[in-house]
Amino acid sequence: MASRQSKRQAPSRERVAKRAASSPPTAVKAWSGRFAEPVDALVKRFTASVSFDRRLAEVDIRASLAHARMLAAQAIIAKSDLASIERGMAAISKEIESGKFSWSLDDEDVHLNIEKRLTALVGDAGKRLHTGRSRNDQVATDVRLYLREEIDALRAALSRLEGALLDAAKEHASIVMPGFTHMQVAQPVTFGHHLLAYFEMFERDRERLADCRRRVNRLPLGAAALAGTTFPIDRERVAKELGFESLCENSLDAVSDRDFAIEFTAAASLILVHLSRFSEELIVWMSPRYKFITLPDRFCTGSSIMPQKKNPDVPELVRGKAGRVFGNLVALLTLMKAQPLAYNKDNQEDKEPLFDTLDTVKDCLAVFTDLVAGIRPVPERMRAAALEGFATATDLADYLVGKGVAFRDAHEIVARAVRDAEAKGCDLSGLSLVELRAFSKAIGPDVYDWLTLEGSVSRRNHAGGTAPAQVLRAIIQGRKRLARS
Repeated sequence: MASRQSKRQAPSRERVAKRAASSPPTAVKAWSGRFAEPVDALVKRFTASVSFDRRLAEVDIRASLAHARMLAAQAIIAKSDLASIERGMAAISKEIESGKFSWSLDDEDVHLNIEKRLTALVGDAGKRLHTGRSRNDQVATDVRLYLREEIDALRAALSRLEGALLDAAKEHASIVMPGFTHMQVAQPVTFGHHLLAYFEMFERDRERLADCRRRVNRLPLGAAALAGTTFPIDRERVAKELGFESLCENSLDAVSDRDFAIEFTAAASLILVHLSRFSEELIVWMSPRYKFITLPDRFCTGSSIMPQKKNPDVPELVRGKAGRVFGNLVALLTLMKAQPLAYNKDNQEDKEPLFDTLDTVKDCLAVFTDLVAGIRPVPERMRAAALEGFATATDLADYLVGKGVAFRDAHEIVARAVRDAEAKGCDLSGLSLVELRAFSKAIGPDVYDWLTLEGSVSRRNHAGGTAPAQVLRAIIQGRKRLARS
């Protein structure tokens, strides 16, 4: 009897399927009507992005409001719906700012979390907000809005770093140090001039970001899922309200490409290339074998076993973080390389490398700006190093050319003089006039003015040269360039 009762109570597979088909899944999603069973818990965690894309909340709300206002202006939704949406979004913004907003993994991403909360607050008006758009064009719009503002912040951070470099270059405009090629002493330069080389690199980085921003600043919204929408939308109105310079002209391209994120990450990688090169020089210069500079204690750490150590951890870590940003660039390139049109779930993987790049570059620029202001050169060490490698040899060759000697002949004469000075353990300026004239009768008593470090740098008094006067001129021009943009 019990067995027959169990059989009667046990539902058939057909009944289970029919019940599943007629009942929504337990955790109702925006797209759940198509599915007969809820998403697996592991799949839910695997596919959700709210843990990292919630940082888009502010731009998502802003873009949604612009979309809602356009819908109302086009009589696609009622004015009363717009008023409810605006009221609900204002409440959500306050909840997010105060940390009271409840983020749910069940709602997958920042967009559905906000839409669900909006519907809870204002009812059917919240459900109408998504008319004429898809999450595909919605997320592309949000990422572009967010990246545009982050680019502005990075350009401002670069300006601050460049300002610190100009200040340091002015303070140290006349300090002589060796310039290197192949890591061998080449010619004397001024420390101010050396610092200005990095100013130029970072200024180009700022220009690249401005150029990249123009391509970021195009509106995808209105492309919907991939083909546009049947509603009479006004994309130009939305673009104007959100500050976009133009529209993405093809709906398939608008939702599916992330070349703007790749281009930004490439520009960010170049910023880290330049920061890493500067870091490498600071690390070398701070070593006891060079001791060209000192860094403030606040940018260094010690050793747990060797009490004498003062390690340049900040530049070392910046140098290391370059690899992290380069990896993000490769990740984004690889993400896009084989995707067919149009949107694919792969593109969810664009945000973490993009966000990590933004965070990394911002931190590196901030700490490096403070670091530059704390660099203190050790002039006597720089000068001694410049005297070690016959740094004025080219000046002697130029002197001979001025006396009518062909440059190739002058080069040979000076090479033999260097060999002689090296054998005698002195600099070229340590050779007597008689010894110098043994190599060329064109050499006269005035030659020694050409063999001093100060004379060498001061004679390079042309645009882009290392002379202190040109360093000061370049600083003035640099400040004007920063002020213009």
